Amino acid sequence: MSSNFEEMELDEITYKVNGCAMKVHNTLGNGFQEVIYQRCLAIEMERAGLGFGREIEQTIYYDGIQVGIRRADFVVEKRIIVELKAVINLEDAHLAQAKNYVVAYDFPIGLLINFGAVSLQFKKIFNPKYNPPSGIKNQRFVY
Repeated sequence: MSSNFEEMELDEITYKVNGCAMKVHNTLGNGFQEVIYQRCLAIEMERAGLGFGREIEQTIYYDGIQVGIRRADFVVEKRIIVELKAVINLEDAHLAQAKNYVVAYDFPIGLLINFGAVSLQFKKIFNPKYNPPSGIKNQRFVY
């Protein structure tokens, strides 16, 4: 179980990411391609002082065997996966995909953000299988 300090820190990070996404959506509205929102969100997260990597390759394992590679839209503060969509409405398949990534990449939390709807859509995804190394944050990525 993670400490209250770590949970507050994760909540603060997700709050900042959501605020950045709201600013982008309020400025652009809906109707653009996902890559445009990704570039704008990167600008806003940088302005907010968040550490992140874009299009970070993640290895997918099945029963300990590497079966493929997937690029996460964003890895924020080395601890949160952010997946973006630009669709009219989020569907169960999008949520399932984001849940799978959070578990496969072994991150505590993921955010699924949809810029394509009239109102910005957010889904916060928790990894029920997340087991952080004792006293060590997820430090897999170097930016």
